[in-house]
Amino acid sequence: MRQFSWLIAGLAVLTVLLIALGWTIYNHEPKETNPVAAKQLAARIAPVGAVYSGNTGRAAIAAAAEAAAKAAAAQVAYGGTTDGKTIYGNLCHSCHTAGVAGAPKLGDKAAWAPRLAQGMATLIKHATEGYHGPDGNFMPPKGGNPALTDAQVKAAVTWITDQAK
Repeated sequence: MRQFSWLIAGLAVLTVLLIALGWTIYNHEPKETNPVAAKQLAARIAPVGAVYSGNTGRAAIAAAAEAAAKAAAAQVAYGGTTDGKTIYGNLCHSCHTAGVAGAPKLGDKAAWAPRLAQGMATLIKHATEGYHGPDGNFMPPKGGNPALTDAQVKAAVTWITDQAK
């Protein structure tokens, strides 16, 4: 019985030593940090705007407008493709396949005939700027995607009208 009690005492001491060793190792390991946390914090506490006056203000406004124009130009829809079929497949098909909001269906020669009679320049203008027809039909500007360039709109309109000729 005496040896058994020494064995139990030894195991208890070993357990305490292992717990202490584990605790020590845990406290000396570097803590995990989120690499994005510093950027998120900086974004949360960044000033919302700034006040400029005089020539400094004019220069800052011009630089900001130029940066915004470059950023907008960099976000061209569909990788900048001017393939009318691709643009139709990504955007225009949602209305021109089902005839939503009075949109003439792709290939419907009877529906496209009066529109084609107005000329391509008018069709491209309506597609670019938007159009509310007298019969209640509606074409949103650039098909509802402001990231389209004028060349992309022209390519899509040309491809769609070619299907109705």
